[in-house]
Amino acid sequence: MSAMVEKRDVARTIASRRANTYLRLIATVAIALILDVYIRLPWVWVWAALYAGLQGAELWFHTWTQGRSERTQALWRRLTVTAAPFLTSAVFGVVALPLFASQARFAPTLGGMLLAGALLNVVVINGSQRSAVFSAAAPYVVYLLIVPLVARSANPGAPLANALWFGALLLIAAVTVAARTLHTALKAEADAKEEAERRRYEAEEAVAAKSAFVAMISHELRTPISAILAGAARLHGDVPEAGSKIQAQLIADAGGLMRTLLNDLLDFSRLEAGRMSVDRSAFNLRQTIADTLRLWRPEAARKGLRLRTRGAATLPRWVTGDAMRLKQVLNNLLSNALKFTTRGEITVTLRAETDGAVILLSIDVVDTGPGIPEAALPRLFAPFEQLDEAVVRQHGGSGLGLVISRELARLMGGDLCASSPAGKGARFTLTATLEAAETPTGAAEAPEIAGMRVLVVDDHVVNRRALELVLQPFGVHATLAESAEEALELLRAEVFDAVLMDVYMPGMDGRAATRLLRTSVGPNRDVPVIAVTASATVRDWEDCLDAGMNAHVSKPIDPAELYMALAKTPSSPLREAQTKTVAQRGG
Repeated sequence: MSAMVEKRDVARTIASRRANTYLRLIATVAIALILDVYIRLPWVWVWAALYAGLQGAELWFHTWTQGRSERTQALWRRLTVTAAPFLTSAVFGVVALPLFASQARFAPTLGGMLLAGALLNVVVINGSQRSAVFSAAAPYVVYLLIVPLVARSANPGAPLANALWFGALLLIAAVTVAARTLHTALKAEADAKEEAERRRYEAEEAVAAKSAFVAMISHELRTPISAILAGAARLHGDVPEAGSKIQAQLIADAGGLMRTLLNDLLDFSRLEAGRMSVDRSAFNLRQTIADTLRLWRPEAARKGLRLRTRGAATLPRWVTGDAMRLKQVLNNLLSNALKFTTRGEITVTLRAETDGAVILLSIDVVDTGPGIPEAALPRLFAPFEQLDEAVVRQHGGSGLGLVISRELARLMGGDLCASSPAGKGARFTLTATLEAAETPTGAAEAPEIAGMRVLVVDDHVVNRRALELVLQPFGVHATLAESAEEALELLRAEVFDAVLMDVYMPGMDGRAATRLLRTSVGPNRDVPVIAVTASATVRDWEDCLDAGMNAHVSKPIDPAELYMALAKTPSSPLREAQTKTVAQRGG
């Protein structure tokens, strides 16, 4: 037995003894009262007082040793599982001997029950620590071996007095077997707990390794995807030929599909790890849903489908919730409906029930497609599941969209369920809990970012070039740095309006560079720093905030998201002067 297991068993035995102290004292008083009233033994109160004194002394010494040295505490722990059980058992069991010598009817029976009960109590309380069991049981075993002598002396003519030897030995054997069985059971339980703890640790390590692997793969995949999307957008805008524009759009569509698949895998990984969360901010519910539907109308028209909306006018305008996640789920439902419907229409029915400040939003997406086989409904929300192999070959996909959508709906206080009446297509019902919000007095226009000087810091040349391509159409002047050290040198020499800082870089990472920047005395000490990262978890963003960063954008870069992040940065004197110059020229 290892030292750690031994220490654990000692601690468990001591805790068990303390927990049963008051129960033993109550039992002692009850026994003394019975013996005094029914057998007329007034001296039992002296016995009860002596036993109570030992229990009180044990409690006092335990409290006294708490503030002492480790050596003193270790000595007291050894005494608690050796000397203390022996003394208390010796005092408690001694009352049985006069009962066996008593002429009162049933007094010997009461004495035998007292010793048997005391032995069983010793086994139960100290079962995990053998030294405590031996110390506490030894006095009772001695008393059981003395009992036949006492009974024979008190009743010399009784033939059954000799039979007590057999009874005492039988009781000792039974208690020994019980003690061994209990010790084996406790050891098995402790081993099972230790094995479960080891497996839990291994599982946590596996999850951590998986998360690290997903983060690494995410970072590596988002780099080329960012370049594909940025390059395709630039090519689409620059080339005049219609055929070249079609090819550029094809590249952009392929990059968008890759980004969607990657985002699904990352969202599913976060859901598995319990790291997915939803935001709560005010947004225009009607506008959000209208914008989402407007995105899919061209695709519906291309396939000859009607995309109908019902109940939009009944919705409240401003609510509090997560607009991005709501759009993500609705986009997935509309994408599936358009994917599987070849003729007819798709109907989106909107309802909102208000209960005080709480709003229960319900969205039904009904299509006229082939529907969902009844046998496939139970596995519709299972990870990586598709209806059949033909669906995979024809439409592709990861099989994670509905899984993620249902979990997001539940995070938003609602749910996502599906049904498919025979011959009537598929129906998906999304519910979410929102809160009423006040209508804003007026939204400020986004500041102009043209003319801003932005430092782009990334160790990967593809990422730097992709960010430069995204920034150029906005009229932003980008300066590129391939390391945190080079960026700090530039920040000491030139004035910038903002910094786009990659979080994970070899050597000094983006957070460390931001901390050094915030403690410097150069011209960019308070310049806004926007984190650029492929890992958009809440914990990563909190670490960026602690380092002094002001905002964050995710890879692959969404131009609109990057524009808003730069537009929301505080204006520097250089930027205000440029804005003023632009305004004067415009006037």
